[in-house]
Amino acid sequence: MFSASDHAYMAQALRLAEKGLYSTSPNPRVGCVLVRDSRVVGSGWHERAGAPHAEINALAAAGEAARGATAYLTLEPCGHHGRTPPCADALIKAGIARLVTAMEDPNPLVSGSGYAKLQDAGIEVKTGLMAAEARALNIGFAARMARGRPWVRMKIAASLDGKTALKNGASQWITSEAARRDGHRLRARSCAVMTGIGSVLADNPRLTVRHLETTRQPLRVVVDSRLEIPLEARLLRGAGELVFTASASEGIIGALHEVGARVIVLPDQNDNVDLGAMIRKLADFEINEVLVEAGWRLNGALINAGLVDELVIYLAPYLIGDMGLGMLKLPELADLQGKRALVIEDVRSVGPDLRITAQLTQ
Repeated sequence: MFSASDHAYMAQALRLAEKGLYSTSPNPRVGCVLVRDSRVVGSGWHERAGAPHAEINALAAAGEAARGATAYLTLEPCGHHGRTPPCADALIKAGIARLVTAMEDPNPLVSGSGYAKLQDAGIEVKTGLMAAEARALNIGFAARMARGRPWVRMKIAASLDGKTALKNGASQWITSEAARRDGHRLRARSCAVMTGIGSVLADNPRLTVRHLETTRQPLRVVVDSRLEIPLEARLLRGAGELVFTASASEGIIGALHEVGARVIVLPDQNDNVDLGAMIRKLADFEINEVLVEAGWRLNGALINAGLVDELVIYLAPYLIGDMGLGMLKLPELADLQGKRALVIEDVRSVGPDLRITAQLTQ
């Protein structure tokens, strides 16, 4: 169905799309390559929401050379008016002859509309080339569009025997600087970084992206059932942080509002934060990917509620012993039939540490 050249040009489009890894949210990461007579005549990628889409940048680079070209696009071109006009219309006007895409737009409200416009205009449309790679690049956007909640990625740093801290809570630093730098790349691609009140009180984290250049910082989210967060907490020094709570204390909520935080009260039947409602609420803020950097209690609660999609675990070559704190606080199993299954996607060395990436089967 697809030639070797098709694969090569789509791979180039995917590399372009990856340039938007840290900047396009809440939009998807998209790349476009225009080819005529076996020659690339234009290429482009989507940088940020509100800026021209990948197709528009590629068409601008190609000019009249786009007429009769094949467009290699990592995502179906939009066929509706959003923040920008429909890209399908621009491709038709430019006179392309063929469109090859990696994946259909996962938004059920617009999925297929871009293809329909192009086909109605007599343009050949082929889709599904390197779809897995394109979906991995936009795994959070696809999750939010398809199921109404973001992709939740949990990062854990632990010793080789699975301990994240000493019994007294000391945890800095178990893993190496190389692993911490790698973790900042996970922060940079995320729309939000989430932690629990226990981590705030113990470590006073900033949860900002450092060690690499980025044009934006992820939204910082705190799960704090009883509103114990200090107003001088370092992660409240930005603007618009989200604090999810089960407490309706007007005085504390007002004080948090004064320092720029937004407080959302979502109690469950046990007067804790309703975690499922919280994750769904994050989709309302156009959050595609959430990175959880929390302690064993919140980690375990999120996994126990079936709200975690992916684990990224950094294991340092040290032993701490059975008195240290574990990765996850989960209910005791009566038998092994209750064990949670994982699919390991990647294992590699990061400095002296080992990084394991795994997805949870729901």
